[in-house]
Amino acid sequence: MLRELNIYPLWVRRNAPVEPEAVPAPAVPVEGARPVPVTSAEPGLRQPETSSAASLSWPELKQQVRDCTACKLRAGCTQTVFGVGDEKAEWLFVGEGPGADEDAQGEPFVGQAGKLLDNMLAAIKLKRGSNVYIANIVKCRPPNNRTPEPDEIATCLPYLHRQIELIKPKLIIALGKTAATSLLGRDATLGSLRATIHDFRGVPLIVTYHPAYLLRSPAEKAKAWQDLCFAVQRMAE
Repeated sequence: MLRELNIYPLWVRRNAPVEPEAVPAPAVPVEGARPVPVTSAEPGLRQPETSSAASLSWPELKQQVRDCTACKLRAGCTQTVFGVGDEKAEWLFVGEGPGADEDAQGEPFVGQAGKLLDNMLAAIKLKRGSNVYIANIVKCRPPNNRTPEPDEIATCLPYLHRQIELIKPKLIIALGKTAATSLLGRDATLGSLRATIHDFRGVPLIVTYHPAYLLRSPAEKAKAWQDLCFAVQRMAE
């Protein structure tokens, strides 16, 4: 009920709270009346900040994502979807955000799009969980599977950045335009981003189609196969 009203829990620091200072209210122009001091909000209460993810360990990062209420997406989803796979993987696949199946199971790419992704991995002799990590730009399911809004992406992206720092992949595969433009920090068409080696903080990044798009447009699977072959060649080099 609180989530539906966009009322989120506040976080209390572990150290003892500091007594708030009294802030005098403006004088009340009534004879014989005295102004009542108004206290400021307790400084020990704050919302979690995703920017603090930069120094977290794996357990700390997972806990912060699980407890995150930093944007409005958390109010409408069942649970956060952190990511899955080999935490020292050479291959990192990044999608857009969780769908209904992912929201229910707490794991990315488990629906029909996930089955297609598994087939794509098998085609280049890879397997989910073995030298492969799978994550999303946002950790919560957007309502009706809509595209995440810019502020939602900006709030959640530090979590993915920290995952990338911890994994240290040799290659990132951005699945779809949202994943690609969010990581690269610029808007462009998917077609213009394909077949090129991009750089994400020193890590090579290749862009291809999102499996959900390929389910709707199977004719594009040939291009996705070209992208995967390009990625295999890059890893071989």
